[in-house]
Amino acid sequence: PEGLQGFFNTGLLGALITTIAASITWQLVASAFPMAFLSTPLTFILLKFCLFLEWTGLCQGAWVVARVHRKLAKFKRDEVYVGSAEERAIRSTESSEFNKDESYHVEAGHMYPGVPVMPPNMKKRQQTVEDIEELERDLRTHQNDVANRLVHLEATKATLMAEKNKNDSV
Repeated sequence: PEGLQGFFNTGLLGALITTIAASITWQLVASAFPMAFLSTPLTFILLKFCLFLEWTGLCQGAWVVARVHRKLAKFKRDEVYVGSAEERAIRSTESSEFNKDESYHVEAGHMYPGVPVMPPNMKKRQQTVEDIEELERDLRTHQNDVANRLVHLEATKATLMAEKNKNDSV
């Protein structure tokens, strides 16, 4: 009983009942009688207000998730990685070397083939010790993944070859 009373004191049940009574009930009424529900002036005003609030994006949880993810992953602004619009415009008029580099060409919807590498003209953009260390970590991870896949494939191949030899001898 003590634990149950503690659960009641959290207010969770009140929140659940309020959610059901204040939210789901009206949604059920609106879905059953949409024209009657939307024809009242108060509902129309509330609907317009809610659509405006949704349009602003203030109440969307994705903003909170994105901010937390940005802090955890230590993302920087795009200008740090690719430069400002003005810097990119100057670079594109000075040299179109990046655009001519066919080995780094990726079409929409296709993955970049091969292992992760820095493009040849990365020095022009940004190349720090941290960037190189991060690339080294990615390459080592990729190397380990490839090695593990090869071990798994060799084991599968050996099993299949043993089964084939067994069937051939029968």
